[in-house]
Amino acid sequence: MSTLKARPDIRNRRMELFLNQSDFWKRLGVTQSGGSRYESGLRPIPKPIQMLITIAYGSEKDSKALIELLRAPSPIGKEIKAA
Repeated sequence: MSTLKARPDIRNRRMELFLNQSDFWKRLGVTQSGGSRYESGLRPIPKPIQMLITIAYGSEKDSKALIELLRAPSPIGKEIKAA
């Protein structure tokens, strides 16, 4: 599953959608300044935010695959690897 993890990919996707930083990141519960830090590499993007980016802005295929992974029962003690 390919995801939007790389900062240039995220910035490019935001621009493809004609969204400013404020509108893009607000949907994910992130402030504009926080999103700017993620995009510039000043702050690492937490795995839960990476997952939200995939669900909200990734391809339909990647979004569905991640949601199915999250809903699937996982054995106790086994960690779900973030996309």
